[in-house]
Amino acid sequence: MSSQLGPSGFVAPRLIGHRGAAALAPENTLVSIRAAAESGVSWIEIDAKLARDDVPVLIHDSTLDRTTTSLGPVVAKTSAELGRLDAGSKFDPRFAGEPIPTLQQCLDECRRLGLGLDLEIKPDKGTEAATAAGVLTVLGNAGWTADDPILITSFAIPSLRVIRDYAPAFHRGLLISKFPSGWQDAARHLGAVSVISDHKSLKTRADVARIIDGGWIAMTYTVNDRDRAAELYGWGIEGIVTDNPPALLGL
Repeated sequence: MSSQLGPSGFVAPRLIGHRGAAALAPENTLVSIRAAAESGVSWIEIDAKLARDDVPVLIHDSTLDRTTTSLGPVVAKTSAELGRLDAGSKFDPRFAGEPIPTLQQCLDECRRLGLGLDLEIKPDKGTEAATAAGVLTVLGNAGWTADDPILITSFAIPSLRVIRDYAPAFHRGLLISKFPSGWQDAARHLGAVSVISDHKSLKTRADVARIIDGGWIAMTYTVNDRDRAAELYGWGIEGIVTDNPPALLGL
């Protein structure tokens, strides 16, 4: 389920399950990763953030409030403490007790299921370099290399700079919203192979062309409507991140 081979040798995944499969199961959990695999996608996207013990865990927000039954900053708890929280029942009571996994657990599950990984570094403010370093440590310990199906992405330029400087063989993708000032220079200096824009900023084919003409593989997030996905593919988008993989499969 891959698309065009980019100039760097990176093959863009056609469809990527967002935070696992966030429409089907609680986001950024192992059960969500399994749901994505069962739906038929070959890649997933997750968010990696540091716990208090500097272990990367899977969670998007800086607090626990939205996705768990607990409250407060993620960084106030160790990875072991986070692993004992309930990150499932707010999505649906049948997922009660589903924990916040570590990045290591995610990597193990991706290996087991044969999934490619769009790994978004999601640092809290001031931890951009440390979060990237923590991610690289876990990848190294797990034996993941640039030869594995992995794309490391972030909105945080300092995080991607760490990946560029210390693990340059890993493919990097710059996440953007609303085409911020300097995005092209940033993508170029980071050696990004892809630029991943929010789909709402892609109003015409020309917006996608801005990415492609710069030499980057154009990808987008988070698209859940089949007609919109078909339109974006027609404009030259190579990879789409979606909460609901079954809705877009087969396009």
